[in-house]
Amino acid sequence: MPTPPAVEAISARKTYGDGQAAVVALKDVSVQIGKGEFFTLLGPSGCGKTTLLRLIAGFETPTAGQILLDGNDITADPPNLRPINTVFQNYALFPHLTVAQNVGFGLEMQGRPRREVEETAAEMLALVKLEAMANRRCSQLSGGQQQRVALARALAPRPKVLLLDEPLSALDLKLRKEMQSELKRLQTETGITFIFVTHDQEEALTMSDRIGVMSAGKILQIGSPRDIYTKPANRFVADFIGETNFLSADLSGQTLTLPGGFRIDLTPAQTKGRQGQVTVALRPEQIRPADQGLSATVTQLVYFGTDMHSHARLSDGTEVVARMQTSPSGEAALHEGQAITLGFAPEAIQVLED
Repeated sequence: MPTPPAVEAISARKTYGDGQAAVVALKDVSVQIGKGEFFTLLGPSGCGKTTLLRLIAGFETPTAGQILLDGNDITADPPNLRPINTVFQNYALFPHLTVAQNVGFGLEMQGRPRREVEETAAEMLALVKLEAMANRRCSQLSGGQQQRVALARALAPRPKVLLLDEPLSALDLKLRKEMQSELKRLQTETGITFIFVTHDQEEALTMSDRIGVMSAGKILQIGSPRDIYTKPANRFVADFIGETNFLSADLSGQTLTLPGGFRIDLTPAQTKGRQGQVTVALRPEQIRPADQGLSATVTQLVYFGTDMHSHARLSDGTEVVARMQTSPSGEAALHEGQAITLGFAPEAIQVLED
């Protein structure tokens, strides 16, 4: 018999209010999350990702559907009876307690022996590399250190599942990138199932084993970071994950005709059985100056250090962006107003579903 997933939502639905004023936050969402997986729920504000997290935690009860843990129905179980912990945006540390006391607080509430509490707190602080801070007050720590304390506290009871509700959002960019690596390291070392909620695509792409992209209460696509990025299921996913150029084209058989009459042949896997007018996605980093391709005029050059973003207008007025590596001297190979031909490999084209 196959091992059940760590967490499973089956047709989970959550509605707030009644009648015409009712708001459907989750629309029959089903998802399976494997044991020891780093799974990310990614989407814009209001898409339902935090609602789903709260259903898993037990802070909310689904209007319909089930939540399973290791194959067991926990839909009606209160949060304190679920071997699940949560790290919130607000770390909610106790300012009057030391770092070690904060980490051991949950174990004390469970009535664990003092020696076990102290040993586990020391072990968790070593895991998050804060052993030297054990006797400090949390008010004496930086934002990144406080976040590590919150993680250590959540990991101390050794939950089966750790839920993380945008825990990096309050950190500055440099520290956020550092903590992305730390979170993945912690998940790998502990083997605990992590379910991470974010609206930040970079966080999702760099840390996750799989990503579930959400919009308007539904999961639109589930896949590895590479699959989500290179094979988006529809326009929303393609647009939400990274920068994307969208082009209108005509598909006849396997031949795609792009603006300006440029034609390329696609594979059956790319066309997905579509014919006629279609929308295709083309990532900026896939585009390069070439002898054959899309005829365009450079309208703007934006310098990003390692990259130059070249904005160009096609013959039909469509605006596209090409991301090109800058030269060692930093000088741009293009200039505004220049006529250019933009080329790309046929496999870079993604024909999108409606």
